[in-house]
Amino acid sequence: MRRRRAPEREIVPDPKYGSTIAAKFINNLMWDGKKSLAQKIFYRALEYIEEKTGKNGYEVFEKAIENVKPKIEVRPRRVGGATYQVPVEVRPKRQLSLAIKWIIKAARQRPERRMFERLANELIDASQNQGAAIKIKENTHKMAEANRVFAHYKW
Repeated sequence: MRRRRAPEREIVPDPKYGSTIAAKFINNLMWDGKKSLAQKIFYRALEYIEEKTGKNGYEVFEKAIENVKPKIEVRPRRVGGATYQVPVEVRPKRQLSLAIKWIIKAARQRPERRMFERLANELIDASQNQGAAIKIKENTHKMAEANRVFAHYKW
């Protein structure tokens, strides 16, 4: 039997924009507890977006997150001896965390030299519904669509 649910952690909004989404993004970007470095990369990326596109960097960031959020995903479900990939709707919190992780993963795989450039370019691409993070979302949706026949195994 499962134990009780983990308590909800309070996330302190980031200092520059006062946004919990930005704070979560910075926390996911951070490696080895180097938060100030992660903040520098994030804020520098937003400044770079403003230079490159002429739009508000934070708005581009929010649009990118919104575009990458998955609506549906597949989860494995054992029925009898077989495991089926059952499509389920994604909870809003998980949508946000998946979007953040996918954007950071896609940015880390880009060819640019500096991390803030990679992140900025990935955010710009995602805000225009293109790029690697959007591709990950589309693949997730395709998987769910392909396994729609197992939707009745939802629990």
